[in-house]
Amino acid sequence: MKKVGLISLGCAKNRVDSENILGLLDHHKYIIVNNVDDADIIIINTCGFIADSKKESIDTILEFTNTNKKLVITGCLVERYYEDLKKELPEVDLFIPIKDYHRFNQLLSSIDDELDDNSGGINDEYRIISTGNFSAYLKIGEGCSNRCSYCAIPLIRGDFKSREQKDILKEARYLANKGYKEVIVLQQDTTKYGIDLHNGENIVTLLKELLKINEFNYIRLLYLYPDEITDELIELIGKEERLTPYFDIPIQHSETHILKAMNRRGNKKYLLSLFKKIREKVPNAILRTTVMVGFPGESKKDFENLKDFIRKIHFDHLGAFKYSKEEDTSAFNMKKQVRESTKERRINELMKLQQSLSYKENKKHINSLMTGLVIGKEKDLYLLRSYFNAPDDIDGKIYFKSNKPLNIGDKVSVKITETFIYDLLGELVE
Repeated sequence: MKKVGLISLGCAKNRVDSENILGLLDHHKYIIVNNVDDADIIIINTCGFIADSKKESIDTILEFTNTNKKLVITGCLVERYYEDLKKELPEVDLFIPIKDYHRFNQLLSSIDDELDDNSGGINDEYRIISTGNFSAYLKIGEGCSNRCSYCAIPLIRGDFKSREQKDILKEARYLANKGYKEVIVLQQDTTKYGIDLHNGENIVTLLKELLKINEFNYIRLLYLYPDEITDELIELIGKEERLTPYFDIPIQHSETHILKAMNRRGNKKYLLSLFKKIREKVPNAILRTTVMVGFPGESKKDFENLKDFIRKIHFDHLGAFKYSKEEDTSAFNMKKQVRESTKERRINELMKLQQSLSYKENKKHINSLMTGLVIGKEKDLYLLRSYFNAPDDIDGKIYFKSNKPLNIGDKVSVKITETFIYDLLGELVE
């Protein structure tokens, strides 16, 4: 059977799709290789969210078009630009859009007559975890119905759809039985989980069921929409030690009129009260957010107010990106588009500000004790994942010294001794 290599681009949700694709291929006796140079078939799972991610996807595809290997392109870029890609990239052997994942085998068999079964498609039954043997993502739904005016995700992934709780728990128990100690719960809009099930299930009831799986040391949430974060959810996170006090809340902006133009719910006053409430109820909370600069109509004053907001909240982790003019979104034809040079200047200013704030926040952790899992080693230092940092390479790293050898996945406690702009340094506490 042929050797297959897969390149996964984009977000963690896309990574789960890639893991399901790998699982399907493994089930059908393909040989999975880590080095795509060794592969007979290369699959690239693309991202198509904004201009930068689309460019990365296209550049990656072009890197492999002049080889003697079969090239299969899947994912968000294909879903969004299927006809254009087929016309512009005839060198590609096969394009598989997301809507056709249910017949992945049938399509793949068109370029590989050795495939033993050309029925069926990808699902979570055969998933191969790519995040090590102790930590895994747990995707609880698909799509988004928020219709933010700048965002193409509903066009690509469709409307919000929750997975059935019984299916999520079945997968969670499978992960626990395989020895996974940490699960990261995610969806495009995680806090909306269950709203379409009409049976009373929601993110809180799901978390309570996941907490019954004692094998999990840590359960972390990603992608929390601000106005769907209930007091009940905050209190549960504050009360349950195994729920990491980590609040990943993309706000996109602070100014009410910008949020309204973005078609996002809530306002500046609400955001201020939300972060105040979280810090009061969960004193050790880690706050992470994402903001956008250069949205149409963002004035110099709006940008300065956004910086003031960030100074006031002091986010532990903050990511920023420039507004990308995406066709078929309502913001595409908005007036007062911001010049690219202005966007670039603003994002640089913002990240410089965040560097200083991050360093100040990190210094508060000196002499504190962080408990978590050993996730790797770089030279003579081990790496720790605690409640402080998520596994998606956006947050800083925690390095620590140990006089004794440790295994990946070990649960340890580390005393923080030194801090940097984004990273922490500590030593093992025995």
